[in-house]
Amino acid sequence: MARIVQQKRQVAINPLKSSQPLGAAFAYLGVDRAMPLFHGSQGCTSFALVLFVRHFKETIPLQTTAMDEVATILGGADHLEEAILNLKSRTKPSLIGVCTTALVETRGEDFAGDIAAIRMRRADDLGDTEVVLSSTPDFDGAIEEGWRKAVTSMIEGVTRPGEQPRDPKKLAILPGWHLTVADIELIRETVESFGLQPVILPDISGALDGTVPDRWIPTTYGGTKVEDIRALGDCFQAIAIGEHMRPAAEALQARTGVPYVLFQQLVGMKAIDRFVTMLAMISGNRVPAKVRRRRAQLQDALLDGHFHFGGKRVALAAEPDHLYQLSTFFTGLGAEIVAAVTTTGSSGILAKVQAETVQVGDLADLEDMAAGADLLVTHSHGRQAAQRLGIPLMRVGFPIFDRLGSQHRRTVLYEGARDLIFEAANIFQAGGHQPTPEELNPFRNRETDNDSRPTSFTRH
Repeated sequence: MARIVQQKRQVAINPLKSSQPLGAAFAYLGVDRAMPLFHGSQGCTSFALVLFVRHFKETIPLQTTAMDEVATILGGADHLEEAILNLKSRTKPSLIGVCTTALVETRGEDFAGDIAAIRMRRADDLGDTEVVLSSTPDFDGAIEEGWRKAVTSMIEGVTRPGEQPRDPKKLAILPGWHLTVADIELIRETVESFGLQPVILPDISGALDGTVPDRWIPTTYGGTKVEDIRALGDCFQAIAIGEHMRPAAEALQARTGVPYVLFQQLVGMKAIDRFVTMLAMISGNRVPAKVRRRRAQLQDALLDGHFHFGGKRVALAAEPDHLYQLSTFFTGLGAEIVAAVTTTGSSGILAKVQAETVQVGDLADLEDMAAGADLLVTHSHGRQAAQRLGIPLMRVGFPIFDRLGSQHRRTVLYEGARDLIFEAANIFQAGGHQPTPEELNPFRNRETDNDSRPTSFTRH
């Protein structure tokens, strides 16, 4: 069990985490025709928008209530109502996801009451547009908590309550924030290969997959439809991926009675086998040939790649669930985790991270702990530390802005685990020392006499 070390410094030197409202907006971006709305100043929204655009290289719909000094003092309910009505009339979204920021959270306003009053007073103006709230102050938590709160709020605010007839072929998939666009596409394809129908919430693979629409669309396009969120109670089973998605799965179960299964990671062979076996049992079908072939490819990759991981020292910095997934992956191949840094100490998964200690901190802490490591694993902001330490950097998580195609990398299931093995092993090979023929000579270090001839041995 890992020991959790809380952060002692009062300031971040090289920040590791992204804010809660960014995480909530990220989840709302996975809903079709949605508009995330930051309740706060323009600066809070601009910061998140820059990170999204740099990571995805796409147009990101993101709006703000643009709180000024007077509204901050007197209260922002009027600004919130005006922003919601303007978005409804101008962009006609199916869902407006309100994310609070530190500015308004510090004042202690009753946001839930304000939104309930707006929805009641302006019911005719809002029509069928759903308005949901996530309480996400910047000064607390990180991207993982924001994503979790947004998904939970959509289930609690949109999904029809009460037990309903359940479709035995319909599954609710609740993916964690750390799954890429390609990961979610792969999960969908795998579930569908068993003859099942997945409803993924949120589905960023439909909204942030890099496609270019044939016309200007002011909201998100693609992703989970609001009608599907309302009908989640029809699902036979819910599958949550990542410990931070447990509250969302529990909310769905409490609201509709749909049972859930939680997978803390889908990168290890045992966990993936369990996932595939469950799909086979629910569907009553055999595992498709293409899935069995991908498993055989992962087995071969494990055989080919484990030589390059044995004894390697790896330093990790990521959000809690992502940190657990990465530590499981590297230690499973024989590497040692010499540094593990995360953003918040509130997650229960941190105790299971495959390291002696987990430091809650920033990238400066990672740099202090990673001296002598063979590989640094974190997002693009870790590139300066890697350069100063002379250690190669494997970019994971969010944001990755100095490489193209990060959203199309697979990191889960058989195919994703295989690709991760190849990526990390290739970095080890590129940075490793290749022995020369002289170094491989077994007689090179043999003792010699004074005239440089081999020492003679007396036969008895």
